[in-house]
Amino acid sequence: MNIELKTERLILKTLDSSYANPVLQYYIRNKEFFRSKVPEYHKDFFSEEYHIESLEKFRKDMESGNSVKLFIFTKNDPGKVIGDVSISNIVRGVFLSCHLGYKLDEEENGKGYASEAVKKITDYAFNELNLHRIEANIMPSNSRSINLIRKLGFEEEGLAKKYLKLNGKWEDHIHYVQLNNKME
Repeated sequence: MNIELKTERLILKTLDSSYANPVLQYYIRNKEFFRSKVPEYHKDFFSEEYHIESLEKFRKDMESGNSVKLFIFTKNDPGKVIGDVSISNIVRGVFLSCHLGYKLDEEENGKGYASEAVKKITDYAFNELNLHRIEANIMPSNSRSINLIRKLGFEEEGLAKKYLKLNGKWEDHIHYVQLNNKME
């Protein structure tokens, strides 16, 4: 199963293991930038073999309906991974919910790419997957991400204390939600 979504300036798509090196290069470029926002890196994280396995796992999770992970490229440079956006922990039944995640290359911040990508995957979640609720959890110190989410219509629901363990420390996160208004 392959997904490719396009915006005015971006291509968001699923990747197979042949993209392990461009994905690895993206993470190497942003190793320090992402460090405070992601769990501790696996000991083999910065190897091509790790990303071959990860890309296969992402594909299996997507085929099982548990998640969708798309990597972000600009239309001007379709060979360079500049970010990723995902919906994970997809729950069906009466809940119809998922969690949103996204990261963008440090060099690409401030260009509106993250907003474009998050808006596109949100539209996909609501219109293609028919989900009712998208949840985003953001550290209070991440003001850029908070501004992005608010701008896209997510509403704050509260503080999740010690929500994720990042780099050996439990971090509080602000819980944001966007509801699918077509499913009132």
